[in-house]
Amino acid sequence: IREFGMASAMNGMALHGGVIPYGGTFLVFSDYCRPAIRLSALQEARVIYVMTHDSIGLGEDGPTHQPVETLASLRAMPNFAVFRPCDPIETAECWELAVERFDGPSGMVLTRQGVPLLRTDAGAENKSAKGAYVLAEAEGTRKVTLMATGSEVSIAMAARDMLQADGIGAAVVSMPSWELFEEQDQAYRDKVLGPGTVRVAVEAAIRMGWDRYIGSDGGFVGMTGFGASAPAGELYKHFGITADAVVAEAKSRIN
Repeated sequence: IREFGMASAMNGMALHGGVIPYGGTFLVFSDYCRPAIRLSALQEARVIYVMTHDSIGLGEDGPTHQPVETLASLRAMPNFAVFRPCDPIETAECWELAVERFDGPSGMVLTRQGVPLLRTDAGAENKSAKGAYVLAEAEGTRKVTLMATGSEVSIAMAARDMLQADGIGAAVVSMPSWELFEEQDQAYRDKVLGPGTVRVAVEAAIRMGWDRYIGSDGGFVGMTGFGASAPAGELYKHFGITADAVVAEAKSRIN
């Protein structure tokens, strides 16, 4: 496996022109690509990195192959657009955005495990283009805003149903691209994030970076260390990345 060679070749192809190069590997192996990824961002090279097996959800390969800090490190890189879609429709939207990005590289961060179809409204509007949007608004007054990316959006949706059943208005925000969300005006960001609501984020990665959206007193359900080797479903339960945990984080912050 030659991730650095692959990424370097992609840069050369993009700078030569005539093609939009893309290449794939596990997300954790983006560390091997990193010097070339950084150069593609620096040179504004139009390349697309397809990075799969993006969390503990890859299962039995264990912690050597399970990225927990990688999303935070890639989001920290200037001019690198990270896309972590939650379902097939968001994946198509994010792929469109990556292909149409002319001034820098993109990373498509995808799961190994299957994910449910959460969107049925594919159409003229690319909702992922704003980086984040309200996937499901609260029924009644919004008291809680649940934020998630990728495979954890379905967990947030399940938690929303549980909160609503208890009479607590909860909205779910899908955030496939932090970089694009940061480009939106303050009014849009406030509308999505719900000022004055309890905020809880869920992502099968470390918390780093989430405080800008949930605040220092917001709730977070995710990883605090390395993963383990087991089937994906067992790992999510073992590390407490569940709808029950999201509900508990929200309820503990409601006055």
